[in-house]
Amino acid sequence: MAQVEKKAGLLRRTSSKKPLKEKVVLMYDEIFAKDNPTKTNPHFWDELFLMKVNLEYLEAKLESLDGEEVMKIQDNINSLFHHCVQALGEEHQIKVVNALQTLCALFRGVHQKNKSASGFDIINMLMGFDKAEHRMKDLMESLNTLLCGESSDSLKSLCLKLLLCLVTVTDNISQNTILEYVMINSIFEAILQILSDVSSRRQHGYDAVVLLALLVNYRKYESVNPYIVKLSILDDEPTLDGMGMVVHQALTEYNRQYKDKEEENQGGFFSTLTSMVGSMFIADTDEKLSVQTNEAILLALYEAVHLNRNFITVLAQSHPEINMATTPAIAAPTTPTTPLGTTPPSLDMMNSTELPLDPNLQTSNLLITFLKYSSIVMQDTKDEHRLNSARLCLIILTCIAEPMRHRKKAADKNMPSRPLVCAVLDLMVEFIVTHMMKDFPMDLYLRCVQIIHKLICYQKRSRIRLHYTWRELWSALINLLKFLLSNETVLLAKHNIFHLALLVINLFNMFITYGDTFLPTPSSYDELYYEIVRMHQVFDNLHCMVLRVSTNTGQWKEPASKVTHALVNIRAIINHFNPKIESYAAVNHISQLSEDQVLEVVRSNYDTLTLKLQDGLDQFERYSEQPKEAAFFKELVRSISLNVRKNVSLNTLSQDILLKEFSSIS
Repeated sequence: MAQVEKKAGLLRRTSSKKPLKEKVVLMYDEIFAKDNPTKTNPHFWDELFLMKVNLEYLEAKLESLDGEEVMKIQDNINSLFHHCVQALGEEHQIKVVNALQTLCALFRGVHQKNKSASGFDIINMLMGFDKAEHRMKDLMESLNTLLCGESSDSLKSLCLKLLLCLVTVTDNISQNTILEYVMINSIFEAILQILSDVSSRRQHGYDAVVLLALLVNYRKYESVNPYIVKLSILDDEPTLDGMGMVVHQALTEYNRQYKDKEEENQGGFFSTLTSMVGSMFIADTDEKLSVQTNEAILLALYEAVHLNRNFITVLAQSHPEINMATTPAIAAPTTPTTPLGTTPPSLDMMNSTELPLDPNLQTSNLLITFLKYSSIVMQDTKDEHRLNSARLCLIILTCIAEPMRHRKKAADKNMPSRPLVCAVLDLMVEFIVTHMMKDFPMDLYLRCVQIIHKLICYQKRSRIRLHYTWRELWSALINLLKFLLSNETVLLAKHNIFHLALLVINLFNMFITYGDTFLPTPSSYDELYYEIVRMHQVFDNLHCMVLRVSTNTGQWKEPASKVTHALVNIRAIINHFNPKIESYAAVNHISQLSEDQVLEVVRSNYDTLTLKLQDGLDQFERYSEQPKEAAFFKELVRSISLNVRKNVSLNTLSQDILLKEFSSIS
């Protein structure tokens, strides 16, 4: 009994003491003391990297120190950084894992506490400015070796997490001076190797693509960024295919999540997205479904399309969507029949024909998947985040729509499906008719109409007759003009509606002047005139409005005057055919003519119609990110960086799992 009481007494005495610190925490405390920890223990660093990292304690300790306190123990922090880099070359895999995690804690902890410090001070705190170049060279070489070698998937994933951690430690990526060393000691080739290999792409492709997209945006307007240069000249087909597959899988996953939510809420409306055209766009429902958008992967797609002229061909390559969730990567051919770069890429892919869609196996490609993604994002643009997502989608489509160097038109194989360009036009029409609202997204409308213009310019130059339901486009554009007229006062308080009206009118002028080169049949041209005459009241009202504004002094005088001049041929068509239609009706005692009768009048009176030749209709300003879009992308990259930083938690790679994995092989 006495023994029990003795034990109880011992227990009571023990419980009154502070809990013992784990050994790794005691070792951290030694680092944060002023003395060199190896004075009392020559094997200090060897032992440290055998200890399971306490990320929370280490980061908290670093964040608790101000600049002066850091300077007092700078030698020890520099030494910790140095030994972390050295440990990456160890054969003992547990040491490598612990070193990678410790480096991440160092980068995050030092930056978190010293946000106002200059980049040079941060570098000095971490590794010593005089040794920084050598330390970072060793670090990047070790990461390259681990990523390109026979390391386990867990270890490679940890390397990518560390790099993402390093790239995103500052809110503004371009203020992260440490990245200068990542520019000098490039990991571009390691990223390419991940993307070109089926197995590594499946495991690490997403992180690799996001990392590349962020690195491309480091001081992109201020200096020569080697990642931009290398990405722009990349012509290795398996690598570009791999990049496309990673983006495709991420967008497919978003579309799938939306589909699941939609079916859960509305009983399967999204299941109508089984064919690319016609049923691929979603109705403007009262209650919008919210799925987190993925700007990081969109940024990667943008940079690939914008910088690399070879990537345009990747957009149209078809892959089966079946089992995408379990098999995201598809082996790319190692010996392509036509190596990329031997034939100049072009927008011919926009006129390539889709494969017929088997209802049991839907084939898709990156462009179709991106259009589906865009159609979902564009449904609801009322909050700023989704508005910016829609804007990014339209910027990407702008880059895709701009003709590059063109190949000759491929032979017509008489396949029943429509060219991919029809799906892009469908999306633009869908956007036009569903966003005429009080909070008018003018920027998105301008981009949308400009995309249509660029596509039509390409069709005209290539003399490709496009079988498309042009009436739907004409009707959407006329309804847009009607909306601008009906809301003139409200819209003019915020927007220059005359610029948008001018773009719309010039689209009609493109059809009037050059329609015979790309409209599918002569009857299509007749239908254009029919629509203009049928909806003449809208054009008449627009003319009255712009005439009124242009004859008065004010800020809109000049832009309104441009619309007045642009309307000259449309008004000539209306003034020419309307009297003849009325005369035909009077002579034949018909109160209301049918469409066929009006078309007959149109066909019979072309020869007496006089139109003015308008120059420059098929000219457009080429897309340029700088300076117009620079501010948008700066804020976008900042937002993506914050989101990646929040999501890159090394604890997502369970330390217990990692240590168990590597203790069994070490």
